[in-house]
Amino acid sequence: MTLRTTIDFLLHDWLHTTELTQRERFADHSRETFDAVLDTCERIAREKYAPFNRLVDVEEPRTVTEPDGSLRVVLPQATSEAQKAYAASGMLSAAQDYDIGGMQLPYSVEAAANAFFACASVSIGSGLLSVGNANLLMAHGTALQKEVFALNEFSGRWSGTMCLSEPQAGSSLSDVATRAVPDGDDYANDPLGPRYRLKGNKMWISAGEHDLTENIVHLVLAKIPDETGKLVPGTRGISLFIVPKKLVDPQGNLTGVRNDVALAGLNHKLGWRGTTNTLLNFGEGQFPVNGQAGAVGYLVGQPGKGLACMFHMMNEARIGVGMAATMLGMAGYYASLDYAKNRPQGRPITGLGKDAAAPQTRIIEHADVKRMLLAQKSYCEGALALELYCARLVDEQHTAGGQVADDARLLLEVLTPIAKSWPSEWCLEANSLAIQVHGGYGYTRDFPVEQYWRDNRLNMIHEGTHGIQAMDLLGRKVLMEQGRGLQLLSARVQATIAKAAGVPALAAHAQALGKALKDIGAATQLAWSTGKPEEALANAVPYLQAFGHTVLAWVWLEVALAALAGDAAQALAATQGRVAATRYFFHYELPKIGAWLAVVSSRDATCAALAEDAF
Repeated sequence: MTLRTTIDFLLHDWLHTTELTQRERFADHSRETFDAVLDTCERIAREKYAPFNRLVDVEEPRTVTEPDGSLRVVLPQATSEAQKAYAASGMLSAAQDYDIGGMQLPYSVEAAANAFFACASVSIGSGLLSVGNANLLMAHGTALQKEVFALNEFSGRWSGTMCLSEPQAGSSLSDVATRAVPDGDDYANDPLGPRYRLKGNKMWISAGEHDLTENIVHLVLAKIPDETGKLVPGTRGISLFIVPKKLVDPQGNLTGVRNDVALAGLNHKLGWRGTTNTLLNFGEGQFPVNGQAGAVGYLVGQPGKGLACMFHMMNEARIGVGMAATMLGMAGYYASLDYAKNRPQGRPITGLGKDAAAPQTRIIEHADVKRMLLAQKSYCEGALALELYCARLVDEQHTAGGQVADDARLLLEVLTPIAKSWPSEWCLEANSLAIQVHGGYGYTRDFPVEQYWRDNRLNMIHEGTHGIQAMDLLGRKVLMEQGRGLQLLSARVQATIAKAAGVPALAAHAQALGKALKDIGAATQLAWSTGKPEEALANAVPYLQAFGHTVLAWVWLEVALAALAGDAAQALAATQGRVAATRYFFHYELPKIGAWLAVVSSRDATCAALAEDAF
């Protein structure tokens, strides 16, 4: 099976995506238009991305010093060509309204189409941050901010970033120290929004400096001092600002004035080496505007509400990270599958042992290699199904209306920590297994699997580490709205169990999933039984892992049901593969949740209570 056939099955045989064309927003679309988008993206990824994946890893971004003392980033020409082709495809505005140049494409189709780019070269990138940046402005910006900044990002003329982390704060956004003060007496009257001057430093800014587009739109979190000049502690004082690299007028024209935003240096990463990752200085006077230090920024939304706005972008980014992790795992799986089919080594074990005179067998014939390949398949194809299911929930939230839309919203809240964290852990494990299948060759740069592992290792960290996702899930998502999201998910899982119980090939799996669901519910109650967050959250990551495995078991049972509905006799190799991957997940993976839930249920304090000097 190819990536395309897998995507086609998930979109059409499982999720029935063409049913969305019955809704007014998607009425102009059909299976044919969806296929045309997938065809275009698959071709661009094959021609402009995949051939240069190793190149951008080796020729990583570098800086040159300009005559004015500033640093400029140099990238391979292939990166520019790939991103121009992506912008020309219209995918940056794929989900937007027709009247602003969009295609009004379902998000589930957009996500599937973008999967080809992540599989071909996640390091070159497509437009995740720019699209997320522009979508945030469409949701929270003024009419002019949308027209000037968002639409130019959707067109590919400009690009965007998100600037959250700081060197001293990392993921602790309550400790943000970047300051924003009103820019003169008329600051409130600027057409682009209340104008401020920002001073501070931001770290880990992907695509923070480059020449791929004519301008870069930074979305920056900063604090507005109170009347005493002090920063409000915690997250209450955080506001959000548009800080363009180059200043623009209300018509969206460049003014020729460089904003006081300077590249301080590049972060040199283990993977994603083709993506510029920067440390940016805001307002340090390297490029004074009107003779004054301070980066010019325009307030988005209300003062002190910046974090709520930024989470609009962060949640999109988390699903995007999950898809990137999935596709890196998939790329490794396909590479190791091809290697296993062609690499002769060893001889078959028969009742009499090994016959040294017999010809060598291909390593795919060895049981342990099949185990590693099947593990990869179960992780990666299962993760892809999860990501597309979440994308379909986005479509339901935005277009279904009524209770269906509200249920989709809440389900997405519960599933987002899983959609980000599960692929970033288990598709990374798939990459490790891909190296193992290659043996010693896998550890060399002669084969691509070591790069896939390096690229994927980032995904457990960015857009919220495992620890952050785990606390979000157990500390917030399963509790929100009196636990209704967890109840909704449970109802959907139980509906799948009921269907699968009547299918002989899946009945045992249905029973196992039912037990896992009950165990998750019991562990959730026991974790919170004392009402003490420090006890409940001490083992939040094992809870996340068990919850994620249970969700993936449910997804695989859904996929197997869809496969057997169209091929009950399992005459097709694709059906056999999906049913085998389901069996593998239930036999080898789902039983792991017992150990994870044991420490959650007992509120085991082994880790939390250990004194520092005992380490």
